[in-house]
Amino acid sequence: MALTAQEIDPLVPAIEPASAEAAAQASRSSRLVSLDAFRGLTIAGMILVNNPGSWEHSYEPLTHAEWNGWTPADLVFPFFLFIMGVAITFSFRKPAPGYGDRRTFLRILRRTALLFVLGLALNVLTNSDGLSTLRIPGVLQRIALCYLAASLTFLCSGPRTQTALFGGLLVAYWLLLDLAPVAGHRPGWDDPETNLAAYLDRLLIGESHLYRETWDPEGLLSSLPAVATTLLGVLTGHWLHSARPLRERRWGWRWPGWRYWLPGSSATLGCPSTRTSGPAPTCCSPAAWRW
Repeated sequence: MALTAQEIDPLVPAIEPASAEAAAQASRSSRLVSLDAFRGLTIAGMILVNNPGSWEHSYEPLTHAEWNGWTPADLVFPFFLFIMGVAITFSFRKPAPGYGDRRTFLRILRRTALLFVLGLALNVLTNSDGLSTLRIPGVLQRIALCYLAASLTFLCSGPRTQTALFGGLLVAYWLLLDLAPVAGHRPGWDDPETNLAAYLDRLLIGESHLYRETWDPEGLLSSLPAVATTLLGVLTGHWLHSARPLRERRWGWRWPGWRYWLPGSSATLGCPSTRTSGPAPTCCSPAAWRW
């Protein structure tokens, strides 16, 4: 016997919640849970590093290296950049091969400007001497530059070009600091105040606008390996979006991480991990391995 409209209506409210729940479940399943977990662990690490309770009695692995070398605390920022690179591949969809539309580019520029301005605003709040000594570089400012570079690279090039750019940035930074003498000082990584990165920061930004009078850990030239770390996240995103079986995608990226860890660590003999660049080039290998 067919049901009348009056008999069907009471059933509809009972059906709709199930449909809404299914939609919510589908939305949740579209997120990359491993990336969310990695982001959460990195945020927890950041809170732990920035709030030791007493700076006079900090646990040494949770303090930043003074210059050469790195500690677990120095991995927090590269991990954030790596996560951002992976997220870029999920955020943007290309309307045509190799190019994004005008609206996407404006969105990137707006986010970049917002991050940079927020970073400057935080520096204003912690500066009591006026704009004449306002620090211009900063963590959010570097994130903004890395986001801009990695997003535009993702939209305007393919994985092969991005891989070449990733390696090229690390090699270029290595050679510049290892071979370029500055103001009568021999080239090298021994002194944070006499290398090319510090010289360019003093020249282009000004000593009164740096974290320290002679150098800044988030300077201009030292952003090159930071961009490379973000591009490593982009390349990881390409791998995750590939048509390979899930098991192959899950385990396939761990082998390159282990494989590049040894040469990356060996490269620090000539390209040390420093406070400005982060543990580069080894900052890329831990990120890939831990993924």
